Amino acid sequence: MRMRNKKNLIPRMERCAAVQVFDPAALRGRWAGLVPGRTEVRAEMGCGKGQFTVGVAEENPQALIVALEKVPNAMVTAMERAVAQQAENVRFIDTDVKNLPDIFAPGEVSVIYINFPDPWPRKKEAKHRLTAPSFLAMYWDILPVGGRIEYKTDQPWLFDWSLEQFAALGYELREVTRDLHAAGPVGIMTNYEAKFHQQGIPIHRCVAVKTREEHAPLPEPEKRASAEAPSP
Repeated sequence: MRMRNKKNLIPRMERCAAVQVFDPAALRGRWAGLVPGRTEVRAEMGCGKGQFTVGVAEENPQALIVALEKVPNAMVTAMERAVAQQAENVRFIDTDVKNLPDIFAPGEVSVIYINFPDPWPRKKEAKHRLTAPSFLAMYWDILPVGGRIEYKTDQPWLFDWSLEQFAALGYELREVTRDLHAAGPVGIMTNYEAKFHQQGIPIHRCVAVKTREEHAPLPEPEKRASAEAPSP
């Protein structure tokens, strides 16, 4: 069922227009110059309510944080948070991740954040996961050598599957953990992450680094590794 729009969604978004980019393709290759003084561009694939987005922006004032979100009901809350906290180095785009090649030029994004994406648990849905080979190839293209993806999920089966996809395409895996907050909170949490931590649900995290110019060949569709969420 399609989510109903929040009350007063349009006027709320209009009040936050200063932090929204309406024609992102026009900035392709020029994002770093959008906000004076920024020396790098980082992108978040799905920002939710923006707790992580704004936190990262505050910790990294040298970076422009570009948050993609295809659900306006969530994005408006993130935009309001950014405006309220005067996060000048955050911009939001109402778009799907599949549009990345039209938004960013090759090597333009230094860090990509993927936090608790939809797991798409059925095998036939694997191509929609944000760590599927086709998506990982898109990220590769917009990252420079040395650029990285920071990935978090609460789903153990999805994490293991994603590690396989990262490695198969040629990313170097670092900082792999299956219980990020075992010794206490680490880093900036998303809204979901904070709830999971309170419930004692382990958070899985890794960093995938692009260490060479070319990635490994994409697998043939019929040979792609797949996984399905375990039955409850």
